[in-house]
Parts: sequence; C-alpha cells; structure tokens
Amino acid sequence: MSGEALPPYFRINPDAALSDLGEATGTQGFADIARSCAAGRTDLESRGLEETGERALRKFSTWEITRYLIPVASAHFRRVLRSNPDLPQGTSETDGGAKWFTLDEVLRLRAFFGSEGSKAKEYLPYRPEGLPAKMVAVANFKGGVGKTSTAAHLAMSAALDGYKVLVIDLDSQGSMTSIFGGKIADEWETVFPLLARHYAGTLREENQRRLDRGDPPTPLDETLTEALDVKAGDLIKPTHWPNIDLIGAQLNLYWAEFQIPVWRMQARGWKLWDALSEVLEADGVLDSYDLVFIDTPPALGYLTINGLAAADILLVPMGASFLEFDSTGRFFDMLHTTFKSIEDGENVAARALGRPEIAFEWDAVRAVVTRYDGTQQAELAGLMQAYLGRTLSPHRQDFTAMIGQAGENVQGIYEADYRDFNRETYVRGRETFDATYAAFKALLLGTWRRDELEQQTP
Repeated sequence: MSGEALPPYFRINPDAALSDLGEATGTQGFADIARSCAAGRTDLESRGLEETGERALRKFSTWEITRYLIPVASAHFRRVLRSNPDLPQGTSETDGGAKWFTLDEVLRLRAFFGSEGSKAKEYLPYRPEGLPAKMVAVANFKGGVGKTSTAAHLAMSAALDGYKVLVIDLDSQGSMTSIFGGKIADEWETVFPLLARHYAGTLREENQRRLDRGDPPTPLDETLTEALDVKAGDLIKPTHWPNIDLIGAQLNLYWAEFQIPVWRMQARGWKLWDALSEVLEADGVLDSYDLVFIDTPPALGYLTINGLAAADILLVPMGASFLEFDSTGRFFDMLHTTFKSIEDGENVAARALGRPEIAFEWDAVRAVVTRYDGTQQAELAGLMQAYLGRTLSPHRQDFTAMIGQAGENVQGIYEADYRDFNRETYVRGRETFDATYAAFKALLLGTWRRDELEQQTP
C-alpha cells in the first residue's frame, strides 16, 4: 500500500469518535426527530404551493396540448379557437406570446373536439357505458421500488387523458396524500370509518340473529356507532387536479392494522377483505369515476389485503436487481398463501351450507420495472422477462434527470413546467412515463372491452 492512502475506516480515533457521538437517544428523542422532519416536510411541501398556501396545477401551452393531449395540428387548433370564440381562448404571458390553458379548459376543449371534430381521431378516451370504474391497486411489500410514484403518475396520466380519477391512499405514511396536497386531520378522514361501518353492519346482522335465538346482542361502541353515518362522499376531497379526487391517509390510519383483527375475532362472519369494495360500491363511488387508484402500504397487512381484494388490476413495481426480483417473487408467494387461505376457510362453510364458493380473480396482474438503467440492467431485465413472461410488462420505466428534479420540487412529472428544462430533457422525461401509461392503458382498455363484450352476450 506504499504511496496509497488508507481507506477511511482505518485510523479512526476513539476519543474523536466519542466527541462526535452526542448523547444517548431516549423515547423523547424520537419525538424531537419527528418534529424536525415535520418542519422540513412543511418547508419542502411549500415549494409546490402558491402564495395562498394551496397547491395549484400549472397551465398547459398550445404546444403541449397539440402534442400530448388533443391530437390536432397547432394551426388547426388555433383556427378552431378563432372560429369558436365561446371556447376557452387561453392567456398569454406576453403580447403575442404562446397561449396557456388550465386543465379545466383543456378538458372543455377536448369535449368540443370529441363532439364536433373528426370521428376518425381519438379525442376522448375509450370508456364503455354502463360499466363501473376500474379499480387499480399498486402494491409490493418492498419499499423504494417506486410504488407511490408509479400510482401517482398513472393517476395524473389518466387525468390528462380525460378520465375522472379517484386516488385512495391506504399507506399511513401518507406520501400519495402529500403529492396531491391533501390535509388529513385524523383517521376519521381516511378509509378507517368506511371499514368500521362495514364491520358495524355485519355486527348488526349478527346481533339480529342473536336476538332471534334469544341471546344478548354485542353492543356497538361509540366508534362503530359514529362510523355508521359516514359515507365515502364525506371523505373524498378535491385536489389541485380538476378531475382527480382523493381519500387521503395519515399516521393514525396505521391503527386499523390493530383494530381490524380485534373486530374479526368478535365477529367471525365479517368478510373484512370485502369491506372497501362493498362500501365504495354501495356509496355509488364506482359509478362516479372512471378509475380508482389504490396506493397500498409496503406490507401485506389488512389494509393491503382490502386494497388488493378490491382491485380489478394489480400492478407490482420492482427494480431490475436480484434482490428486488427475489423479494417480488416472495410477495407473489405471500399473495397466493393469503388469498388461498381465505378461499379455503370460506369455502368449507360455503360447501356445508350449499352456498356458492368464493374465488378471487383479477382482470390483469403485471409487474413493472421502475428506475431502469439500460446501460447496467438490460441483461438482468431480459432474464426477468424470460422467467415472468406476460406477467412482466415489456416496458421499462427509465430514471431521468427530470424525474429527480421534479421530486425535489414535490411535483409529479406532469406538473413540471417544461420551461424549467431544455426541451429535449422534458420530452425524454415524459417519454418513459407516457410509455408506462400506454402499457397500463392497453390493460385497462382490454379489460373494459372484455366486460363490454360479456355484457352484450345474451
């Protein structure tokens, strides 16, 4: 090692290390750290806020609209606006400058082109009439795989495409809620009261059977009684996106993971895995939206099981590394064990009573490679594709400089103003997320088309 510097882990002086160590940390230390993080979070979130303290969606230029949102030539777009002065005309930041439009205005323009424009062009997204919203769960029990980012960007992509979207955050960390600017005071503004209401309904039915047998009923506590009056619409909040709404999450939602098994022990007949889907259906949510995106916690707990059981489409983000491939395989193994156990337990009783057996089914299940670096991960990604086949989406979601910069400003890619980048960086950054959405939209349209054909079959 002559002439070479030693690695940094040699010659560490114990006394110097002690002087840098600081005091031991007690329980109160966690609260102090949490307060520091909260202060920092508030500061970082403010980067994406307007002077009013609210989050606002930027405007979209004529170039963006005609390239990405409404498939017409720029010259034709301008001619249509001149010929129809009642349509939104946009605003210019300088005399004779480019016209900019709010997303609300873009949606109005898209509706106009959809009704008056060429029938050969796809101005409005495919959406069969008479069918409910499709529910999409994004899940993996390994953190850091881009789960929340993928769910958020797909929701934004669908909104830009013209769909009406509801986002449900089941993760008590509330990252998805932060992305959409949600302010959630406590667990009563999350899905918790909906799950409690579903359980309370089951308990009331069981109490009626107890009374019919002459047995005393199980009393409903204050929480359950209050939850009976909560509807999904009471919890849905608008976001700064005109066609994205939110049921948010915050830290107290985590207590549902402890409360749900207690309820299950008290009422063995409660089908907890159906709670979220049945409440949303009963409250008309699936008729009010086109898509419902569910962001799940990075664990296979009761909240995740509710989200997965409710979903029509399951997306599993993963990195192109051995450890993430291995972890994702174990995640699918746990999914099999969990849902097979539910099926087996329920169907024993169903067969004894002559009732139909239950069988969970998803319209489509896809793994999606995120944070992809083609220069280093192409071989491993190809190997993963060979083993997973159709289950692994052939599209790889690249990591670009634009993704990192948007994340620093607490924004989604589609919320970033392309003038903050050079045009090539913006186009390249959008391409990878546009391609991710295209792969998802193909799944969505395929499942809707299958439902539509089945509905038409006599």
